[in-house]
Amino acid sequence: MNRSSKTTAAVLAAAGILAAGWLPAAPASAADGSAPPPGERVLWGSVTVPPGREGVVEAAGLDGSALGAGSTLTLTAPAGAEVTGVPLTAAGYRGEVAADGRTAAYTATSAERPWRAGAFPFVPAVSADAEPGTRLGGCGLRLADAEGVTRASGGCQVTAGLPSPVLSRPGSGVPLGHRPAAAGTAYPGAQVTVSDQDGNEVCTDTAGPDGLRSCAPGRDPPAGANRLQATATTNGVTASGEQIQITVGSPAPGPAPAPAVPPR
Repeated sequence: MNRSSKTTAAVLAAAGILAAGWLPAAPASAADGSAPPPGERVLWGSVTVPPGREGVVEAAGLDGSALGAGSTLTLTAPAGAEVTGVPLTAAGYRGEVAADGRTAAYTATSAERPWRAGAFPFVPAVSADAEPGTRLGGCGLRLADAEGVTRASGGCQVTAGLPSPVLSRPGSGVPLGHRPAAAGTAYPGAQVTVSDQDGNEVCTDTAGPDGLRSCAPGRDPPAGANRLQATATTNGVTASGEQIQITVGSPAPGPAPAPAVPPR
């Protein structure tokens, strides 16, 4: 995976937000990647990232004792992932990714009352061979003072997501008959549901080992302009593809049959 910090708005759209607050020690509920009990204030958060892609985990709204310049906030990547970026551009902080991608950190340089405002994003990239729905263990967060003493710690939950399904047929904007077949690709074994613009199920199918799938409506969809969208689900994770515009109507008439020639 590319370890360069080439995070963009498209990456930021996949952000997961960390719960605010801290405690001096890391409870097991946070460190093992599961959510802490309600009311327990720890460093913790979650994000779902499709295999081979990047997502964002943000630490935000930290409170507790003020820490000065030289204090650091560090994320340790979970197994099956690495940290590829620290895209924060706010003054008063310096971000750095370790050469091996195992950790990344922000260091307070001149910010007044650091860690009290704003969000601190880290970019984990999930391995392309991760199984969708798998929780990647070992994601950790640590806030230390300038002397390196841990002042707060916790964990985060990174889940391998699901690549978005693709509708390759019918073609967008093409006039169709009353029961157009919907075909495309999805993660092998994923259950795929095609829905119209009103959220009504048009048809459903399971992607084969090669990722191909196809289904036909069991009833006529409404005539006129409509939209179709495929949603895939497997192992508790879901992903939706792009919508395509269609127009449903009567099939175009074929050529008129040749007149019968009377026998001689």
